[in-house]
Amino acid sequence: MKLFDSHAHLDDTSYLKDWNDVLDRAKNAGVHAVMLVGITEKNSEHLIRMAEDNPMFRCSVGIHPHDAASADQRAIDHLKSLAVKHPVVKAWGETGLDFARMHSPRPDQERWFERQMDAAAELSLPLIFHERDSGGRFLDMVRHHARNRDLKGVVHCFSGSTAELSAYLDLGLYIGITGILTVKARGEELRKQVLHIPENRLVVETDAPYLTPSPERNKHKRNEPAFVRTTLLKLAEVRGDDPDCLADHVWNNTLNLYGMMA
Repeated sequence: MKLFDSHAHLDDTSYLKDWNDVLDRAKNAGVHAVMLVGITEKNSEHLIRMAEDNPMFRCSVGIHPHDAASADQRAIDHLKSLAVKHPVVKAWGETGLDFARMHSPRPDQERWFERQMDAAAELSLPLIFHERDSGGRFLDMVRHHARNRDLKGVVHCFSGSTAELSAYLDLGLYIGITGILTVKARGEELRKQVLHIPENRLVVETDAPYLTPSPERNKHKRNEPAFVRTTLLKLAEVRGDDPDCLADHVWNNTLNLYGMMA
């Protein structure tokens, strides 16, 4: 089984003490590739260095909606320059809207979300989308963008309504499935929804160090790439798919999403 963790934050300080063990466990679990996801200008620079040091990694650049208040055009231009100069950059994001916590004001989130979608389009990079409690505004902005630009991307950690899922699929987006799928109560609705996602639109992710799947979360607070295997196996169980066949499809989906060769 060949697995691609399509979304992780491995620059988190929780990995400093056992970094080599984390990588060994990932390889032993069949994880051959990990997408390191940018959330600020500074951390995007760091992820590029990490990806250039380890062929297992690819990375994205971007500014998370939580950090939109500190964004400016200089930062966007710098991230664009980095993406052009470094072939390990395969995506833009994560970017989007988060009205649940409002770490940045809504006008800032919307302004820099739009600018980042434009930047990704200029560079022909797929987008890694973040959406929480936007009340339809996220979908409105993505639809508006898609009228004038080619759109390719993934809705990271999907947790929306079935109507939103249908809209994302209509836009041609991939759907990122996390360890939430494995959690008895929290994942109940998601387990119903994944039955309606076409096989060629599914990718799996850890969002490490967050969203540890069951049963690992009974022993580990911190998620890590090795645990993406648990999510894939649960996905196969819920859908009634052969795990190895599904793993092959999901691997190829992720390569297609990020424009990578097999």
